[in-house]
Amino acid sequence: MRKTIAAALLMGAAMPVVAQTAPASKVTYIHAGALLDRPGQAPRGNSTIIVRDDKIAEVRNGFVPAEAGAKLVALNDKFVLPGLIDLHVHLLGIGGDPMRARLSALNIEGADNVLYGAGNARATLHAGFTTVRDLGGEPRSIRALRDAVDRGDVDGPTIVNAGTAISVTGGHGDPLNGIAEPFAHAVKETVENTCDGPADCVRATRRQVGLGAQVIKITATGGVLSNVSGGLGRAFTPEEMKAIVDTAHNLGRKVAAHSHAAEGTKAALAAGVDTVEHGSFIDEETIAAFKRTGAYLVPTEIAPVAAVAQARAGSLPAAVLPKAEAAAAAMQESHRKAYKAGVKFAFGTDSGVSKHGDNAQEFALLVEKVGMTPADAIRSATVTAAEVLGQGNAIGTIEPGKAADIIAVDASPLKDVRQLERVRFVMHKGAVAKPIAE
Repeated sequence: MRKTIAAALLMGAAMPVVAQTAPASKVTYIHAGALLDRPGQAPRGNSTIIVRDDKIAEVRNGFVPAEAGAKLVALNDKFVLPGLIDLHVHLLGIGGDPMRARLSALNIEGADNVLYGAGNARATLHAGFTTVRDLGGEPRSIRALRDAVDRGDVDGPTIVNAGTAISVTGGHGDPLNGIAEPFAHAVKETVENTCDGPADCVRATRRQVGLGAQVIKITATGGVLSNVSGGLGRAFTPEEMKAIVDTAHNLGRKVAAHSHAAEGTKAALAAGVDTVEHGSFIDEETIAAFKRTGAYLVPTEIAPVAAVAQARAGSLPAAVLPKAEAAAAAMQESHRKAYKAGVKFAFGTDSGVSKHGDNAQEFALLVEKVGMTPADAIRSATVTAAEVLGQGNAIGTIEPGKAADIIAVDASPLKDVRQLERVRFVMHKGAVAKPIAE
């Protein structure tokens, strides 16, 4: 047979064409007792969502009988809404684990981080978060985790990753902070994220993109969890920040700025960042800058609460406690004022400081401490977060053509936002990740 085929090929004879049969579509009908298909608008009553493969095909009123061969998911007594989006997580982070917090870079390999992150990713997805923006982790490790989720090898949310945050030397994010001299020289050889001066900051930004970063994060100020007592003040010069933002935007990446002090936030906004993370200290001038630039505030209310608890328990360095207490005390008042003034909020938790899977506890803090309505809080984690990612045409609502990222809870979170802390069903890209039976 092989000789016959070879002879035919040599003679230029046409080979017979074998017809390829396209695989049948996987079809799922979801019956929803109530459906918040477009957060910000009123929910619908009994509805049917028809999912074909990984996309939403139709949304119909009432309970439509499933077509032949389709799977039926009966959520007749549940409240259904789009998968949630968390714009600030650290899947490779400690996640409130005091023992892991005590480990240093000398004890942890990249493989450890990836496998640890896989567990965090699963917990996050099962909590109802189908997309996350990971804002800081070893770039090769988070890239590997991102790709494993995309291939379906790992159960987790879609990851938009930043790689390692760009920091000034000695700033929040410098991996040499606190490392003993005998080891600092060896670690320094691998540092790729610190920069000093505009030209060096261009290099650091390009390097993170080269390592697979889909968004760029900068540490515009000091940080609560830094193992130094340098405070929360501004770190970069305005020229350095502008160099980072311009380089990132030219390479098609948005920029998220970790920032606590108002001076750092104002400088970051002037440089053109797309989001400000934390924004603990906000004054009237900062509010005006937010509204003038159209940038979003990602509040992370749960982060300082978790950091204070961990520092008081002795599982974080002593230098953390006064900064965590100061940030926690100022943050809620600052955010309440910013929300009332019309600053745009987008949902983020800084999970990795707090425990992965507890992300939805942020909603109650937004409602009870900041003064957001449940509807606005939910919109910030769906429609608005999708806009921040530049994916408003793909996620954030339940509409035909969008990704089948769907969750369900027992009762309306518009009346009790804590319902989102008890997600009963999760579908991610058309595949059931958490069945209703669980």
